Amino acid sequence: MGAGALGTLFGYTFAESHDVSYLDVRADLIATIAQDGVTLDDRPAHRVRISADPQDLFGSEMLFVFVRATDTLRALRPFAGKLNPATPIVSFQNGLGNEEAIKTALGGSIALVLGATTESSILIEPGRARSIGDGTTVVGSAGASPQTCRKVAEAMTGSGLRAASVQDIRPHLWGKLIANATLNPLCALLERPNGEIIANANAVELARSIAREAAAVAQALRIPLPFIDPWAYVGEVAAQTAEIRNSMVIDLAAGLPTEIDYINGAIVAAGRRARVPTPYNDAMTRLIKAREASASLRLDGTV
Repeated sequence: MGAGALGTLFGYTFAESHDVSYLDVRADLIATIAQDGVTLDDRPAHRVRISADPQDLFGSEMLFVFVRATDTLRALRPFAGKLNPATPIVSFQNGLGNEEAIKTALGGSIALVLGATTESSILIEPGRARSIGDGTTVVGSAGASPQTCRKVAEAMTGSGLRAASVQDIRPHLWGKLIANATLNPLCALLERPNGEIIANANAVELARSIAREAAAVAQALRIPLPFIDPWAYVGEVAAQTAEIRNSMVIDLAAGLPTEIDYINGAIVAAGRRARVPTPYNDAMTRLIKAREASASLRLDGTV
């Protein structure tokens, strides 16, 4: 579900040894992929199926979700009662709250697998992506059995991706959350790719504070993070993805709703529960929402 940059990367890789079907809503993208297939880097294109009709994916043996967190509930609702109960639903989405949205749409008793990936890619044009480095993916259960999680990881490794199944996915989800919370809003406000955060001295100071604050919330929740120094980790991610305009940059520039409530907003909410102050993440949330409102007014022609 979703043929953006990551959806194209994963779909292309799976298509080398599996039958792949895409679901998307963009007519130009559907027409291009239906005609030309999907391409990664300079490798030959792979033919895949693509549709705007959810029922064309009801028979999926695995369903990978790559839509924005803001679209999760709406995108999954048509699948309620239509999938084999044993079909793994695999989410590599940003932020917190996707698990709840997927279970609200499909019911709580589903084989849900959550994952965190460092795979990165840039969408050059519809159906054509360029990979950035070699990433690793970890998956874990949010309702799926250990066997199902291993099956998902094996499907990825069998297609040439680096992947592993872990007993507790929360540390990895929070690690990714901290990176997203630090890079996404700052880059969106600066209208720059991820590398700006380590190239700009003022951005570095603010980013370090955001990362450490988010890590303090995780610590209060007794979530063992997969790194010692949150800022060092974020810096590594920023360096690896330096040329990427992250999803919040793209959404804000296009006047679309961002995932801010699922990223920094989720950290603020978790901090409130854990009684940990989160002024930096709260500031990022409010600034992005202010920019969203401003963009909405411009698009409506009222300003």
